Amino acid sequence: MSDERKTFLLRADPLLWKDIERWAADELRSVNGQIEFILREAVRRRRKAGTDSPEAPAPAGDPGAPPA
Repeated sequence: MSDERKTFLLRADPLLWKDIERWAADELRSVNGQIEFILREAVRRRRKAGTDSPEAPAPAGDPGAPPA
């Protein structure tokens, strides 16, 4: 399976970065995995609230996320 993930630069406040590092460590994820998890959850909540287009593709499964 090829990895078709997008790569992008993220500039973050150093204090926010430290908080994300600690959160990731608590959940046994990498910082990158934690940021991806946070983004997926935000998209899921937005869709659940009905504020996103129903035609939008579903995100790929997160192996580190608890089952829905």
